Amino acid sequence: MMRSILTRLAAPLAAATFVLAGCGAPSDTAAPPKSSPELIARGRYLAHAADCAACHTAPHGAPFAGGVKLESQFGTFYGTNITPDPKHGIGGWSADDFYGALHDGVTPKHKLYPAMPYTSYRQMSREDSDAIYAYLMTQKPAAVPNVEADLAFPYNVRFAVRFWDMLFLKDTLPDASSGQSADWTRGRYLANALGHCAECHTPRGAFGQMQGARTFQGGALGRIGAPDIVPSALAARGWTGADLQAFFATGIARQGTAFGEMHPVVYLSTQHLDTEDLRALATYLLGDAPPEPAPLAAMKLDDPARLATGRNLYLDSCAGCHGIGGQGKPHVAVGMDGNSTLRQADPRNLIVAMLDGIDAQRFSGVENMQHMPGFGQTYSDEQIAQLANYLRATWGGQPGDVTADKVKSLR
Repeated sequence: MMRSILTRLAAPLAAATFVLAGCGAPSDTAAPPKSSPELIARGRYLAHAADCAACHTAPHGAPFAGGVKLESQFGTFYGTNITPDPKHGIGGWSADDFYGALHDGVTPKHKLYPAMPYTSYRQMSREDSDAIYAYLMTQKPAAVPNVEADLAFPYNVRFAVRFWDMLFLKDTLPDASSGQSADWTRGRYLANALGHCAECHTPRGAFGQMQGARTFQGGALGRIGAPDIVPSALAARGWTGADLQAFFATGIARQGTAFGEMHPVVYLSTQHLDTEDLRALATYLLGDAPPEPAPLAAMKLDDPARLATGRNLYLDSCAGCHGIGGQGKPHVAVGMDGNSTLRQADPRNLIVAMLDGIDAQRFSGVENMQHMPGFGQTYSDEQIAQLANYLRATWGGQPGDVTADKVKSLR
């Protein structure tokens, strides 16, 4: 549930999986504990940690009533109704049924597509599954019909999912960091089981399967790519454990803000984690012995004349908000100096942000960032490339090698 029973921090990538069908019994059965205020409160916390709302609560819709649209190259999926409504939701499900959906992708009616990240949730404990179930059963039933997935042939053949499971369903993926501490172990569970971070941050194969040998090395099936978050890549972009904790708690760090698919992850999920879990998550991502972060502003020595056009474009359209020196403006725009997006080797996210713009961002407390307009209709491919090269070379420590063709491919 970093993003729910039909993921969406996981959506652009998890929705890019194959399809399967056929029903089966849950792999584990146990009498669920009696519901109590304590169990329900724990379930609420875990539902946040698992990011259920992101896929199961549509904008302006009833909580957990589904309808969230999840695009993929295989077609369109829709988040399902997981309220206690007996007809359209999970009101007729037992705790065993709910665990079967999370662990094996099986419901009382059919096999789930692996757009629902049971590929990660299968690592969730039965106790945590029961707690989330108890919490969902306290929600207001919503008689909202589910929307069938709109998939092209052969991906609409649910039966194929059975074979996909046989080939690709694994209990765990290799760890991208190393450690043995209590924080590392807890963070591993938060990231891999509850948060299902690998669903977006791990490259996918031809059939939508996660490539376990490249855990957390990034993926880009969505408009905004999920970056490489292995320890060495995080350190190369200047991240420390304290920075990661601040980012997950507030959506804001000195490296920038959460945007694209990561914004709802923070807003709906990680900002609700307690201090101990935030520390554990950061510990797992960097490992017990984190690498030394690269200097914040590693300047790339480039020909100033070659970057002059990009600098003029920056001064004309960007400096008013981001500052002449790239320092940013509180509550308005992030800083460019040392910005994590500029420090990525792949310029995709930078280019897409300049083309499309970024919606106004609401964060925890009273912090907000203003809407950033897109320049796709204002600047040519060549101008966007020149601006990107100026930003990357000046504040990202990256070569100014973005081409107009690269920009054109992302329009």
